[in-house]
Amino acid sequence: MKNVYQTVRMPLITEKSTIIREANGTYCFRVHPNANKIEIARAIEVLFAKDKVKVAEVRTANVRGKVKRMGRFAGKRPDWKKAWVRLAPGSGEIEFFESA
Repeated sequence: MKNVYQTVRMPLITEKSTIIREANGTYCFRVHPNANKIEIARAIEVLFAKDKVKVAEVRTANVRGKVKRMGRFAGKRPDWKKAWVRLAPGSGEIEFFESA
């Protein structure tokens, strides 16, 4: 993975991720399924360089797509990957989440 915009797809702003962010400064992102923890950490630090963030820890989870039905036809949503990124103490905050 070379491009940081392909590595980190979008932030996940859910009720659970908001509670985790407020409790211990862990941010949740939807990432590329082939991205590893090192690539995710570097991409976050590059994307939010103006906020001077330093990544302390990255945790990942592969999420399987659900099987959905439309009448008699069955389909499947795509599989995707989620990453929880904890920032180092004393580093900046990601402003994108603070306004949400």
